[in-house]
Parts: sequence; structure tokens; C-alpha cells
Amino acid sequence: MKKAFVYLTVLFSVIFTSCIGPQGMPGDTGYSAESEVFELRNVNFDYNAIDGYTIYRSLNPNIYASDNILIYRMSSTINAQTPIWQSIPRTLFLGNNEELDYDFDFSKQDFTIYAGGNFNLSTMPVYLTNQTFRIVIIPGYFSNKSAQKKVDFSDYNAVVKAYHIQESKVKQLSN
Repeated sequence: MKKAFVYLTVLFSVIFTSCIGPQGMPGDTGYSAESEVFELRNVNFDYNAIDGYTIYRSLNPNIYASDNILIYRMSSTINAQTPIWQSIPRTLFLGNNEELDYDFDFSKQDFTIYAGGNFNLSTMPVYLTNQTFRIVIIPGYFSNKSAQKKVDFSDYNAVVKAYHIQESKVKQLSN
């Protein structure tokens, strides 16, 4: 009877000390291994002489240095429930040899979206005002897994599917 008790005690100790919570639950550091999506809805680019047209946001909390950010611009809609997302960086060819570029950069503390072109962008405010963007944060943990499963990062829907992102959990960022 003593041996059975000892074996059961050891077995339960191993089981309970090696268990982890459900995937995506924050650990002691507050880090979550879930992908997150944020939306900037109906935002306008700001202009300054040094950087040109930009949208800047800080990340709170900061992301880890190993994390990655993908940004998509809503270019149109099929209907009210079906937006069309284009990955950034993106060059739009507008005719008359006019090109408009959307690009971005990010750090663990912030991100900036840029709009630039080979013409005076203020003459076409439709590309600078009331823009909607999706910002997808992919934790470094998942970034390492992407070598095992190929994900087309230019396709928002493929990213949502690959990283099990739920549209109902998209968080709105303030303007």
C-alpha cells in the first residue's frame, strides 16, 4: 500500500508540475503567445516636412524584439461585412505616371505607416483621409513556426487562418 501511495504521489507531482495553461494565457511576465489584431479605423495621415505623410502609434504594452508586425490597408469592400485588405508595403499605380506608396516600420515600442509618391499627395486626399488599417502582431514564438507552415503574409485571410485569429477579437485603436 505504501508503494502504491508513493507511486501515485510521484505521478501526480509530475503531472501537476508539468502542466501549462491553455495556449495564449499570459505568463508571469504578461506575455501572451496569441497573435493580436488591432484596427485603426477612419484615420488621417498627418504631414510634416521631415517625414511626409505618416500615421504614428505607440504600442502599449511593448512587444518583444522577436515579434513581428504585419499591416494591411482596407482598399475597398465587397459589401459591408467583407472588406478587401491589401498588405503593406504597397505601390498603387494611379495613371498619368503617378505612383502612391504605402509603407511602414516598427519597433518593440511603436509603428509608423507612411504614404509617399511621385506627385503632390495633397491633390488626392482620398488616399490620405479616412483610411482603415489592420495591424497584426505575430509573437516570435509563432514566427519560428512559420518555417514549418508556409503562410502567405501578403494575404490577410491566410494570416488570420494560419494564426487562428478571430475577427470578434480585433481591438480598435483610438484615432
